[in-house]
Amino acid sequence: MTTPAFVRPLAAALALVLATGAGLANTAKTPAKVLQPPADSAETPAGNFLAAVGASAQRDTTAAASYITQALREDPGNRELLERAFEAQLADGDIPEAAKLARRILQKEPGNSVARLTLAVEAIGARQFQTARNRLAPGVQSTELTANLLTAWAYVGSRQWSNALGVLDKLRRNNGLAIFSDYHAGMIADLAGRPDEAEKRLKAAYEAANRAPVRLVEAYARFEARRGNLTEAKNAIDTFEQRVGRHPSIRALADELASGKPIERMVSTAQQGAAEALFGLGGEGSRTGDELAGIVYLRLARYLDPKHALATVTLADIFERLKRYDQAIALYQTIDPSSPLAASSDVQIGLNFETMGESDQAIKRLTAAVEKRPRDIDALSALGNVYRAQKKYRESVDSFSQAIDAIAKPERQHWTLFYFRGSSYERLKEWPKAEADLKKALELYPDQPQALNYLGYTWVDMSMNLDEGFKMLQRAVELAPRDGYIVDSLGWAHYRLGQYDQAVVDLERAVLLRPSDPTINDHLGDAYWRVGRKLEAHFQWNHARDLKPEPDDLAKILNKIEHGLDAAQETPATAVTPPAVEAEKEKGG
Repeated sequence: MTTPAFVRPLAAALALVLATGAGLANTAKTPAKVLQPPADSAETPAGNFLAAVGASAQRDTTAAASYITQALREDPGNRELLERAFEAQLADGDIPEAAKLARRILQKEPGNSVARLTLAVEAIGARQFQTARNRLAPGVQSTELTANLLTAWAYVGSRQWSNALGVLDKLRRNNGLAIFSDYHAGMIADLAGRPDEAEKRLKAAYEAANRAPVRLVEAYARFEARRGNLTEAKNAIDTFEQRVGRHPSIRALADELASGKPIERMVSTAQQGAAEALFGLGGEGSRTGDELAGIVYLRLARYLDPKHALATVTLADIFERLKRYDQAIALYQTIDPSSPLAASSDVQIGLNFETMGESDQAIKRLTAAVEKRPRDIDALSALGNVYRAQKKYRESVDSFSQAIDAIAKPERQHWTLFYFRGSSYERLKEWPKAEADLKKALELYPDQPQALNYLGYTWVDMSMNLDEGFKMLQRAVELAPRDGYIVDSLGWAHYRLGQYDQAVVDLERAVLLRPSDPTINDHLGDAYWRVGRKLEAHFQWNHARDLKPEPDDLAKILNKIEHGLDAAQETPATAVTPPAVEAEKEKGG
């Protein structure tokens, strides 16, 4: 995606952050341990610089900041190291250290916008609002969004309400920024004791936003509730939940309204307002794929408002996408237990441990989350899936059963609970229970491709309801024609029934869709063998071998490579569980 114009100034200024490592960071596919500098060069600027590059390539902002800062200490006059150390400290969230470096940068480069922004944020945090405005002045003159929003909030800190609103009025003349301007002007007018203007501005922002984001909805609903317009506040909440579904922050606000307790403002101080502006920009950078700009804006937002839970969660989400699960976990652990986002953060901590291969820790964390909230469906579902991935199917069934019991009335959104419990029952060879759950999943969500695939495949494999089973598989492929795993299931079902020619057609298509999957390549090799294309069969088996299959499957593949399918008397791999389900398990689905 294209980075929005109002995010580009920061994005451009950061384009060279750890430049020799940043490109690698965007293309690296798997997490790795932090590279250590060579033993004979660790104490040299070059050694620390290279270590910083390695850490950056592996998305480890903490290690990168440490190494590059050490390199700067050893070569303090190196301007390039100074800029990279500054930007690395920003990305790692050490704003006080970044501010020290920013001062040094401005001595040599007074126009450095990121350094000025950092010092302005530091000044706002210290309630030095005039200093902040001075730092931001060049950006205000150029109508740069970040500088104008923060300048407005710096005026709020000085209680210069009209000046604050005047800055935003100037910004509003740029049509693309009207929503930002009205949103912040509404919150500022509310703090200034101008409720009519506040309502006008907030309502304009709310109605202009095609899909109003959660914070705008919350600010608008809180304002209307405080004015006594409970119907409008509830309508805003209902509209959001109908469009997006339940969000913890909005649900918590709905509960507040229902309780009759006084409703508080979402933003009450200049620091919180500036943090809200930075959060909005960071979230936009994250959504458009500019992770670096997103990280820096969100780090600055958290510096001004450490309790901004949504900024913390958004930042953690970026680190998850960058496969820095350890840093994501550290962020989730800072969420206040009383926050509406605490429950989902506990779940994410457990899932990140599972992704890191620390299954015992994942189960421990998710079990603790369930003990705190025994009816938390998300926590129970996550725990059930971790057990399922670890082949602890009885425990998985128990977790999903507890989740299902917590539902007053199952709805479409709950189909996965029955689907995954059914898959665990099937692995326990309790087919009647599995079949009932899979049917229930389809009852809740008719034409769900994964459920159609699982039930249809298993029926065919068990020689039950053959006509209906094949229709389900064909329908699943119609609904998800580019899902290689589902196409593989249809081809493998043909194979199981001895329909080898058709199996080849479907399995060739599945391999095109999922060329790096060892199981699908193995299946195609078997089908080739059955139709007499034995040279091609050997090619596919060799390819499957090279794709690192599971140990049990590897032994069977090697046997076929050496002896052929007939001599090996090979039975189909994953003969009961549909390939698509096995793939989901590998992904932790």
